[in-house]
Amino acid sequence: MLQIRRIIQLLEQGQSKRKIALSLHSGRHTIDGYIHRIEQSGLELQQLSKLSDADLGALLYTGNREQEPDRRLEDLQSRFSYFHSELCRTGVTKLTLWQEYRLEVPDGYSYSQFCEHLVNDKRKSSATMHFEHKPAERVQVDFAGKKLSYVDISTSEIITCPVLVCVLPFSGYSYIEALPYATQEYLYPALGRCMSYFGGVPANVLSDNMKQYVKKSNRYEPVFSEVCEQWSLYYNTSLSATRVAKPKDKPSVEQAVHLAYMRVYAPLRNKIFYSLKELNDNIIKCLDIHHNKHLQNRTYNRRELFEQHELPLLKALPAEPFVLKHTVVAKVQKNYHIILGEDWHQYSVPYQHIGKKVKIIYDADEVEVYLDLRRIAVHRRNYRKHGYTTLEEHMPEKHKKYRQTKGWDADYFLGKAKQLGVCSHKIMSRILESKTFTEQAYNACLGLLRLSGQYGEDRFENACKRAVNAPRVNYRLISDILSNNLDKEQTDQMTIFSSIPDHENIRGPQAYN
Repeated sequence: MLQIRRIIQLLEQGQSKRKIALSLHSGRHTIDGYIHRIEQSGLELQQLSKLSDADLGALLYTGNREQEPDRRLEDLQSRFSYFHSELCRTGVTKLTLWQEYRLEVPDGYSYSQFCEHLVNDKRKSSATMHFEHKPAERVQVDFAGKKLSYVDISTSEIITCPVLVCVLPFSGYSYIEALPYATQEYLYPALGRCMSYFGGVPANVLSDNMKQYVKKSNRYEPVFSEVCEQWSLYYNTSLSATRVAKPKDKPSVEQAVHLAYMRVYAPLRNKIFYSLKELNDNIIKCLDIHHNKHLQNRTYNRRELFEQHELPLLKALPAEPFVLKHTVVAKVQKNYHIILGEDWHQYSVPYQHIGKKVKIIYDADEVEVYLDLRRIAVHRRNYRKHGYTTLEEHMPEKHKKYRQTKGWDADYFLGKAKQLGVCSHKIMSRILESKTFTEQAYNACLGLLRLSGQYGEDRFENACKRAVNAPRVNYRLISDILSNNLDKEQTDQMTIFSSIPDHENIRGPQAYN
């Protein structure tokens, strides 16, 4: 419009078309076109110069013959939705679609024009929107598409690790951690460490529909996993999930993953780590550099933005970190044990609950058993497969007594005898040594201990003192001494079984010459 007003001014000054073209650095044919429009308007130059830009444009550009719409373009535009959907299928390319298009429309667009119109239409549906995020409102969570790795020293094996990325959209302050696996038992403790790294808890946690997070996806009311609900309740935060296959619903963490590739993956690409801890320590160092780097065309960095505006608004952390608890239902077996299927380990419950269904709540350290909201057993978790953890108070009386017998050994009996006296210890030791299979002597040893309780420790020690020099000792010998009160005789009256007594009917070695 400035060009037209300048032409009007020069015409008022009486300039020729040639001088106007030279003055405006335009072609003579271009100037001829403008002057022709001015003359066709039917108004004087002074009147035209007083019009507004809108009125002047409407006057000089009215009456132009509109170009007839291109029927080929209308036909092509009607096919765009089909083309875009087909391009998502395996092996389908623009060239394939253009070839099919030309078979149906022989006089249609060439391949270059076909691609240009298709790309222009795609741009219309790929418009982006700017979001204004509130401080401490939300943390977005996702796993990076590419993994990091370390070397296991014991096996020299390269272990690949999934990488968790969390970011606060307002400040861009992020947390990155490599995990052994992407399962629930590693994900939620890592999210707890993320909250500790931030120094507080945001109002909401947003993730995609990963199975560790969402039990049943739904656009309007997704069902979150039980562990996820436990975690959010513990940290006093709410949960939300994106639509299925809609990564743009969490653009901040998608950008954070991209930045992680540049600010973490790239600096660590040539380094070798020998433990997961060493890998994560280096990730944190890279994160510190990333957070302290000024934002583009800004006078502040992510850490300053986070500490000034976001950190004061975060909720307080709980006193202890979150402990992941699993819940399963089991039936008490006839052996008054329940089976924890994850480890195939059995834990005891009171025998009165045999046949009942109970709820097992367990974590990495503890196993609790509940019946109707009442805890009936608690055990330290044992990871030994096909093993048993049994508490004595859970056993019937008969089983307790039998278990006591299974707990006997030679040291047990010798220890008991030593408490009774020196001779009692010698007798007990000789009886245990008299059997090739030591367990065969346990009943005799048990009988001796019962005799000590029946007759008293002093009499039992005296009886053992009387029998200690006997060539052969057993339970019956000690029992006879006590029952016949021989232990009450004075020491000098005791028969000493030191050797075989002399007798004329006993032959010596001379009889065997």
